Amino acid sequence: MIAALVGLAAAAFLAATPLPMQSEPVFVAVQIAGVAPLWLMLLVAGVANTAGSVVTWAVGRGARAAGRGATAARLARAEAAYARWGHWTLLLSWAPLGDVICLVAGAMRVPLWQFAALVGLAKTTRYAVLAAATAGIVAWGWT
Repeated sequence: MIAALVGLAAAAFLAATPLPMQSEPVFVAVQIAGVAPLWLMLLVAGVANTAGSVVTWAVGRGARAAGRGATAARLARAEAAYARWGHWTLLLSWAPLGDVICLVAGAMRVPLWQFAALVGLAKTTRYAVLAAATAGIVAWGWT
């Protein structure tokens, strides 16, 4: 069980960084194998995937601090627009190009607590939906 959860955590963490990795096949394999309780799988995958996104957020924040990118005036306009609507895009951080959303959130100085709450909710919900779909497939005998 421990090895499966460590592998799941590693896959979930790396999948949330710009590295080309997917954690869904690992999650499904661990679920079908039945080596760990589903609540624990959701906790491990959700926390690890959110932690990987925090790394991506930090890269965006660091790029901003290093002065990479747009002029100060453009950044001010972008921050104003992002402050109004942009933080809700973090609920799409689970989707393709979600890493870009996390990177931009760091550059736009989204507070870490707000970032982690929205991204954690989105990414853990994605794993819960995946688990439900997998359970349905297993129940229908498609394994």
